[in-house]
Amino acid sequence: MIIEKLLLDTNKIADLRNFYKDMLGLNITEDTPQCLTFKVGETLLSFKETANKNHPFYHFAMNIPNNKFQQAKKWLQDRGVKLNREDGKDEVYFETWNAESVYFEDPAGNIVELIARHHLPNKTEGEFSSEDLLNVSEIGIVRDQVLPFVQELNNIGIPCWKEADESFASVGNEEGLVIVVKRGRRWYFSNKDAEIFPVTVWIKGIGKIVQ
Repeated sequence: MIIEKLLLDTNKIADLRNFYKDMLGLNITEDTPQCLTFKVGETLLSFKETANKNHPFYHFAMNIPNNKFQQAKKWLQDRGVKLNREDGKDEVYFETWNAESVYFEDPAGNIVELIARHHLPNKTEGEFSSEDLLNVSEIGIVRDQVLPFVQELNNIGIPCWKEADESFASVGNEEGLVIVVKRGRRWYFSNKDAEIFPVTVWIKGIGKIVQ
């Protein structure tokens, strides 16, 4: 499943421009006072200016080559990105997913994850760079009731990837996942509880999902 575009609300658009363009080196494809769009491999990552005073924040992940996890971690640190920690560690290996992840927050408070999925044949050569941010591979969508929304996704042709329960579900595949979580559940590698904010996701061959 390919996430072609992701549209998120923010009231920190200028700070996000500096972070993603100047610190991480992403290319801008749209830059107006109301909308800022970056190219992340196969995905367009867009932030829309909002008057919401609640400071919208989201969780999303970017796939990286399966052979460059430690390079990616050092690349972030070399650019002054502070890594989030969980149980005293700044990285994690998910045994059931066969994947390694590192997390950080951008200036808007979005919880961003770089994930190397070792089942995917996406090895690349050379030093890690922004070109190795292959795509946005996860977006968290928050609901009061998880399983009914999972069923909606199943009904439009997006299957569950792992088992779903009343607080967490991963729907799609390793190229692209909708992570459905219950409102109030703490986001992993953060001190933030999941809240509901507007999000629009365009999925190749499926169409648009709006919250």
